[in-house]
Amino acid sequence: MRIVHSWLNDLVPVGDDVEAVAEVITNLGLAVESIDHVGGSVAGVITAKVLRTERHAGAAKVHRVYVDAGDGVERHVWCGAFNMRAGDILPLATPGTVMPDGRAIEPKPILGISSDGMLCSARELGLGDDHSGILILPADAELGVPYGEAMGLGEEIVYDLDVMRNRPDCYGHLGIARDVAAKLGLALNLAPAPIDPVEPARSATVRIVDGDRCARFTSTVMSGIVVGPSPDWMRRRLRAAGMRPINNVVDVSNYVMLETNQPNHPYDFDTLGGGGFVVRRAHAGEVLITLDDVARTLTQDDLLICDAADSPIGLGGIMGGQNTEISDATTTLALECAWFEPAAIMATAARHGLRSEASARFERGVDPFGIDSAVARFVELLRITCPELIVHDGRVDSRSSQLPVAASPVVRPGRVSALLGATFDAASITALIEPIGFATRAHGSDLLVTVPSWRPDCTLEIDIVEEVGRHYGYERLGKTVPKSTVPGGLSGMQQRRRQLREVLLGLGISEAMPHPFLAVDDLAKAALATDAVRLSNPLAVGDDVLRTSLRPGLLKALAFNESHRRTGVALFEIGHVYPPSDDVLPAEFESLAVVLADRAAPQAVAVWRELASAMGWGARLDQGNVPAGMHPARSATLSLGRDAIGAVGEIHPDVTDAFEVGERVAVLELNLTVLLATEPRVSQWKPTSRFPSSDLDLALVVPHAVTAEKIDKAIRQAAGALLVDLQLFDVYRGVGEGVRSLAYRLRLQAADRTLTDEDVANVRAKVEAATIKMGVTLRS
Repeated sequence: MRIVHSWLNDLVPVGDDVEAVAEVITNLGLAVESIDHVGGSVAGVITAKVLRTERHAGAAKVHRVYVDAGDGVERHVWCGAFNMRAGDILPLATPGTVMPDGRAIEPKPILGISSDGMLCSARELGLGDDHSGILILPADAELGVPYGEAMGLGEEIVYDLDVMRNRPDCYGHLGIARDVAAKLGLALNLAPAPIDPVEPARSATVRIVDGDRCARFTSTVMSGIVVGPSPDWMRRRLRAAGMRPINNVVDVSNYVMLETNQPNHPYDFDTLGGGGFVVRRAHAGEVLITLDDVARTLTQDDLLICDAADSPIGLGGIMGGQNTEISDATTTLALECAWFEPAAIMATAARHGLRSEASARFERGVDPFGIDSAVARFVELLRITCPELIVHDGRVDSRSSQLPVAASPVVRPGRVSALLGATFDAASITALIEPIGFATRAHGSDLLVTVPSWRPDCTLEIDIVEEVGRHYGYERLGKTVPKSTVPGGLSGMQQRRRQLREVLLGLGISEAMPHPFLAVDDLAKAALATDAVRLSNPLAVGDDVLRTSLRPGLLKALAFNESHRRTGVALFEIGHVYPPSDDVLPAEFESLAVVLADRAAPQAVAVWRELASAMGWGARLDQGNVPAGMHPARSATLSLGRDAIGAVGEIHPDVTDAFEVGERVAVLELNLTVLLATEPRVSQWKPTSRFPSSDLDLALVVPHAVTAEKIDKAIRQAAGALLVDLQLFDVYRGVGEGVRSLAYRLRLQAADRTLTDEDVANVRAKVEAATIKMGVTLRS
């Protein structure tokens, strides 16, 4: 929000100390983001008259403009705007000029032809946001003088405020002035002269059809209008506030809106069909051409302002139509001042992509009872340029039962003191909030506070507490750090997740973060069910389902690395997955997936064992119910009790082929929601033996029906305390039908002695005896 200092000074005498004023406004919770000096002339920009324009055969988007800057010398300028003609006076930035945006104007050639400067738009000169064409100066402007002198410009100081949505009153200068006046104990100087309507009575009738969308609509007829330019001071302030001056009637309308936060709209009464207004919802497909010359197709949720003949003349609360706008021929106008339902205005503005200064205010909430003073201010300002102005008797004020009622919360001084950390009683609270329009009266030991109509944001006790804090001064409340008996820190699950990452990184496995959304084809290639939760607004075309497994994303990462000649990559990912569910909401759990390129199932089992040992997890391997997409003969399910908590093994060759991965891929998947929530077993310290170890290699012929996990378990139980390490180092399937060879290396070590040959032989005998019971034979 742009607040002009001179304008604010008219409303409350704050003086000339701009920095002090900015500090006061910021301390009131209305952060001043910058203090800008605008409206002054840019040095080097002078007035020049267009002599003629020419098109160049080789330039489609620019043309040649020849100008005279008053010295009789014809200057050539390339220009991309086409809104000028011979005789127009324009601002010319001469070579060497530094523009407000930092650009230095140099005679740069186009098509080998130099340009003696640049013709400027209003935005390029810092005079507003209009960049639709070159700024046309008054026709009687002297040539060769600074453009500011020709326009009667004077420098204005502007505060750029960050106004939150919960302060709609501060979208007008009056709201800021009211707060500043209360804070500094100064008088507020805005009391427009009361309107004295005269005969003959002339009315613009009003019929509100949809009172839930427009709770109040007033119309005031005025004659004696002479359309012309506004006073220089008004034009200067409007430009400084970011609005383009048009003519005295429109400028006064905009000035009143920026000052009082009350949007209004003057209509040419003589072109108003039927001499009145109808406020209704639009019919589906109805078309309105708004002031910006755009034909807008409306819906039944849009609110229309129509004339008495029911022809649309404006989009309620947003923008007027073309057919009743003020023109040079206007002599009588009908002024509309209304209150519209905020949420509906917001929806209509968003639906049509049409955000105006009026809609920005209506959608936040304006004062439904500030209309009378806004109309009086309009009349007072318009009389400056239209001294014969007549306000006719017969003003219409139509209201519905939906007009908002001011809130009256009960405020407890004790609660205010507890929340703000300072002592407040009823009298001190009243002294702080009455100057900003809040009325109070005793309610037992508490206060009953009546909220002013311009503060729709205040409805609860806590809102009044905020006002007390703002005007008491946040800087006076001091700062205290809340004391807590519970220090911050990671939860047990967070600590275990962090430890898990460290273990995986210590194993030489890199963390990957693939895209969390997948295409249905990715699920199909991974042999996973394609029944997944679909996204209605995917970030990328095609990636429109939530992942049901981490495997597809990691396999795509392996394929990418392989395509860049990086083979043997080991990756892990920790993330959430969303498997199919019969519930209304999708199932969700945290998962870990590890993929090891160019490695087989035993390496994945080894990773699992390392994780289980480091994290204190325990689970058994079951070869049944292997997840889809994994090799059925080289994979197993990890189970905790009766529940499956993961899988380990190899990716099915069909899946690796589908993802164009040429290597074998070992894989480990775990349900971390279950595992990380489980308190781990406390690790027991074991002393390291000082005595040498002995290795024993056994090659066993094992039926396919017997899993390597069972053999592993049997060997460990048979070897007992002397076994310190066990490795499966070879698998060979060419030994016979229905069997394969598993080669194990047992590392034996005693804590109190050096092992003898007899000790090793005893272990071997026990292992052979244990495995023979499972149908295993020793390979010769």
